[in-house]
Amino acid sequence: MPTFDPVRPFRKLAYNNALANRRLLQACAALTPGEFEAPRTGFFPSIKETLNHIVTVDWFYVDGLEGGTLGFQAFEVDQPFDDVSSLAEAQAKVDQRLVALCEALTPEKLVSTVSLHRGDRIQQERMEDVLAHLFQHQTHHRGQVHAMLAGTSVAPPQLDEFIVADDAKFREGELAGLGWSEETLMR
Repeated sequence: MPTFDPVRPFRKLAYNNALANRRLLQACAALTPGEFEAPRTGFFPSIKETLNHIVTVDWFYVDGLEGGTLGFQAFEVDQPFDDVSSLAEAQAKVDQRLVALCEALTPEKLVSTVSLHRGDRIQQERMEDVLAHLFQHQTHHRGQVHAMLAGTSVAPPQLDEFIVADDAKFREGELAGLGWSEETLMR
């Protein structure tokens, strides 16, 4: 019987996050002119604003998880990207940082304290709670973009084929594009 690894779910979620963002942003790259920034129904009123929110929040939390002090500077520019291409590049970079962080996790690190610089205070949280919050945040807003895509010329992509082994046939292209393997995802 395999031994339980408390870090494994976080590693898998980091890979899932990177793969889902890649697939979602590839779909958004196919939008016709004007669709990216067009007003839509959602927590943020456009695909552009929602995707910019995802990346800036990722900058904030990943920096804190890495021990940095970026804090609210992550939000100095409300929408730092006007086009899908530059946004996708920035998202891929922060996704890789999160994957690297989760690859280096240990059970001891999971229960360590993370300092999140929030302007007038420093929020102290357990790393496992910050990671869980971040993955939930990303999923929440990706779902909103997915729903917004339904009102565009681009079909919303499948975003939930990155966790279980049986879905391997659906993610071959993404894994190859990132230089990852099924063995990396399944360990």
